Amino acid sequence: MDKRDYYEVLGVSRSAGADELKKAYRRCAMKHHPDRNPGNAAAEAAFKECKEAYEVLSDPERRRMYDQHGHAAFEHGMGGGAGGPGFADMNDIFGDIFGNIFGGGAGPRGPRRGADIGYVLELNLEEAVGGVTREIEIPTLDECDTCDGSGSADGKLETCGTCGGRGQVRFQRGIFSMQQGCPHCGGRGQVVSSPCADCHGQGRVERTKRLEVKVPAGVDNGDRIRLAGEGESGPAGAPAGDLYVDVRVREHPIFQRDGDDLHCEVPVRISQAALGDTIRVPTLGGEAELRIPAETQSGKLFRLRGKGVRSVRSRSEGDLYCRVVVETPVNLTAEQRELLEKFEETFVGEGGRRHSPRSSTFVDGVKGFWDRMTS
Repeated sequence: MDKRDYYEVLGVSRSAGADELKKAYRRCAMKHHPDRNPGNAAAEAAFKECKEAYEVLSDPERRRMYDQHGHAAFEHGMGGGAGGPGFADMNDIFGDIFGNIFGGGAGPRGPRRGADIGYVLELNLEEAVGGVTREIEIPTLDECDTCDGSGSADGKLETCGTCGGRGQVRFQRGIFSMQQGCPHCGGRGQVVSSPCADCHGQGRVERTKRLEVKVPAGVDNGDRIRLAGEGESGPAGAPAGDLYVDVRVREHPIFQRDGDDLHCEVPVRISQAALGDTIRVPTLGGEAELRIPAETQSGKLFRLRGKGVRSVRSRSEGDLYCRVVVETPVNLTAEQRELLEKFEETFVGEGGRRHSPRSSTFVDGVKGFWDRMTS
């Protein structure tokens, strides 16, 4: 199969600059990366194709040769050696592009940023719905105050003898020439000549940091709050990572949350359900009136509009759903028992069926079932 034009693969013009090429490659590689498309052979082939295109076009000399001779410039070892184009710079590409996206290893621009930190913040439902400011303590690696994060006791740094100040080392594996961050200086290109006594040249010390976390109103279980730069300090003065606070909402004794809606069960007496009544029900903002119509059945669902949760995203308000549960009375007095017995006598016979719609349906269903079984 003939190879596609490298410019066409990346979707750029032949006059595209370095920044435009890098952005185009990033889009293409992210779209077709194998980690995002597991088991997809077509995506894997497209990923290799855009990587190959970028490896050639990002190198001025190889790009010049490609513009003059096309794909033939790299056949039979021409212009790129037996390994084809770009193998010498493969680690540069992934370190520079994917390293920047995913917080990868040290690249040619210096040591990587500090690690991100995760923290689980438990809230009750009222705090999650209304918003709250909480102080938390985070064990972390923080910048050393003695050396201001440099790791040096006297502020002096020396050029790394392993990488010659480049922050990168190159090594050969068979036909492949690979490049990676210098293990001696961590990609910084410089080393400490006189280490700080407090951090031992690391520029960071273990410390418990106190922070205030402002939780916006309406957050839900599983929501995440990002505090930029509040993670671990980067080595040797590199940027700090981020702190990610994961919200966990404890179960509530009355309400169950479903998105922006709340649900609760409301117990009522038989007399209230039969005759109707207006009762007071709890909401997160206080009490509200709920009208129970006469002849309400157990399990009936009522909605109180706007009595749910104000969304943290859309700022719209959810509803409160109250499910009526008709309770059987307990601990009856002699008078109450006598009254109920007299009440029950009024249901005896066929005339009582019209007062119990579900019971009548059930009895009819059972009768039909037995008729079918005996026929």
